[in-house]
Amino acid sequence: MYLDVRDLTKTYGTFTALDRVSAGVDEGEFVCLLGPSGCGKTTLLRVIAGLIEADSGQILLKGADISGMPTRQRGFGIVFQSYSLFPDMTVAQNVGYGLKIRGAARDRIRKRVGELLDMIRLPHLADRYPGQLSGGQQQRVALARSIAVDPQLLLLDEPLSALDAKVRAELRREIHSLQRELRIPTIMVTHDQEEALAVSDRIICMNRGHLVQAGTAEELYLRPQTRFVADFMGRSNLLGIEALARVAPGLAAARPRDGADLACIRPEQIGLSPDPDGPARVRELEFLGNITRIGLDTPAGNMVAEVSGHSPVRPGDRLSLSISSEHCAWVREDAAAGAQ
Repeated sequence: MYLDVRDLTKTYGTFTALDRVSAGVDEGEFVCLLGPSGCGKTTLLRVIAGLIEADSGQILLKGADISGMPTRQRGFGIVFQSYSLFPDMTVAQNVGYGLKIRGAARDRIRKRVGELLDMIRLPHLADRYPGQLSGGQQQRVALARSIAVDPQLLLLDEPLSALDAKVRAELRREIHSLQRELRIPTIMVTHDQEEALAVSDRIICMNRGHLVQAGTAEELYLRPQTRFVADFMGRSNLLGIEALARVAPGLAAARPRDGADLACIRPEQIGLSPDPDGPARVRELEFLGNITRIGLDTPAGNMVAEVSGHSPVRPGDRLSLSISSEHCAWVREDAAAGAQ
């Protein structure tokens, strides 16, 4: 493993920010640390960066222990939410700053800065100052500056959260494309599930200082292990055995005997058929452009279904439901269960 984090613990008085967290990043991998505010993801990133010292645990980079190494010696690129550009330096000077303080030759700096400005599509802004740039442009410059020195690891601390939705979507595609091209091992902190699903090779989901589940986007979305992950990774219908038996008795009978307490069924995985005698009644509709979200009253209680585009059903319509066993994930109630 390229980066291996072992049993990191960090406390602040009686508050435990990290509780024996173990995780890793493979060479060339893009990993997202995902979770709600206060879950420990930013603390973990800052401990890896060397900006915060852990109480215990180890950080290994290519097999070497860097736990006590100062930040400047780790050779990591770091991009913060606030950009942190030097306001009195031009775009070109900001991008080349890391190379300059390392004593690189002027021709080398000029060439590298030109390459990176082309890569982030801002060569025409080389002589402008940060205050003359939009938020998205500033973040592109911050990203270029962080990779100018060929970092061993790229750390992104919610780099897109200060941007509006359209710019955020565009920039995340660019970050993803850039990381794929350069193959720099990358860790990005985010609380945005869509962002994590869109860019990551693997997601590490955290809650209350614990690593709850780690896996690919598909694994966390389609096969969550706990109620917390099922709820956090998009919308879900969580049904106990008795409730599930009222709408899908075959699924209830097939429950695995592994301690799982709840069936997790994603809204788009519920089949709907018009049926005047059907057990479900349409309570409400939300047309969201590419999908229609349908609130249902069912014998199992309130449920949510989603269909592509416009739906012909109307409030009050009766429907039959169909749920395939392959679209049912079984989860545990305990939110702090560890990932395997």
